[in-house]
Amino acid sequence: MIDVLVVDDDVRVAEINAAYVAKVAGFHVVGRAHSAADALAHLRTHHVDLVLLDHYLPDGNGLALVRELRGLGLQTDVIMVTAARDIGTVQAAMRQGALQYLVKPFNFAGLRTKLEAYAALRRTLDGGGEAEQAEVDRIFGALSVPGSPDLPKGHSPTTAELVRQVLLTADGPLSAQEIAERAGMSRQTAQRYLKLLERSGRVRLSLKYGETGRPEHRYAWTASSSG
Repeated sequence: MIDVLVVDDDVRVAEINAAYVAKVAGFHVVGRAHSAADALAHLRTHHVDLVLLDHYLPDGNGLALVRELRGLGLQTDVIMVTAARDIGTVQAAMRQGALQYLVKPFNFAGLRTKLEAYAALRRTLDGGGEAEQAEVDRIFGALSVPGSPDLPKGHSPTTAELVRQVLLTADGPLSAQEIAERAGMSRQTAQRYLKLLERSGRVRLSLKYGETGRPEHRYAWTASSSG
């Protein structure tokens, strides 16, 4: 069984998330915490494989808690489960080792997908030993977005995920320039990934016509691919 600690400042939301986790085979909720201090106290005294971590906590934030855990040598895995939608927070979560990032509100299917991908990753890593490139690719792909395209050589899954997060957290279609600015990448890079995602059916392209000149290309993540 995979032992899970659910951390959310809202008691009702924590209960809902815990109930979701309990419905997924192989997962067991070992505790609920509603502040960073409570979460840290639990993690220091109990075995936990995975933390479902909210970012907004009454005594700090989730990413600060992750930094503190790593400083203490606690390598518990983390999936961010939060309403924080700004790209800066998403980037920071990636850099600090969060394995997944699930934006609220979400349904049971959305969380189940993340948990099943995590379980698949653990099964792969439990084999131990050395890995050839194909095995390394499989390990890094275990937590990829379901339905995401097979990336051609020279394309990064991390960059594709960053573009996806920008589109998922947007209030409407965005231009390539707007996506590039929010993701912290060049316009050319954003366009390259947008074309790839559009061809695979994950991104929808629309045209915005102005009074003069060529229409502007605008992009949105398709609802059927939101996972």
